[in-house]
Amino acid sequence: MSSHPVRTIIEACDRAISAKDYDTLMTFYADDAALVIKPGMIAKGKENIRKAFMAIADYFQGSLVVEQGEVQVIEGADNALVIMETLLRYPDGKGGTVETTRRATYVFRYTVSQGWLCTIDNSYGTDLLDNDLPSG
Repeated sequence: MSSHPVRTIIEACDRAISAKDYDTLMTFYADDAALVIKPGMIAKGKENIRKAFMAIADYFQGSLVVEQGEVQVIEGADNALVIMETLLRYPDGKGGTVETTRRATYVFRYTVSQGWLCTIDNSYGTDLLDNDLPSG
């Protein structure tokens, strides 16, 4: 069974994030998209999302590696809900590496002129509901 086109787009986004290629990354986002930066902090619109990704790269000293694991794509009414394992690797500040897995949720919208575009990017997934999730 072939991969869903949205998964291919997410994989391209991961490569762009790792390469700090924000021009390519922004081609996969709708103009009115939203990005959950961290619990309680959301960037809206492509320019703010670009700035957020640049700040995230700086925070992780340019060493954030993003990969995807299992994925489920549910389509309806020209939208796709994506539930996906997101694997993150970044320096721990002590010479080691932190590896963590999140169950991310994304929403994509399909248009004839632009194809699938991300409208909501939430790498925290339903963990946003946890009261003990750190906000920083």
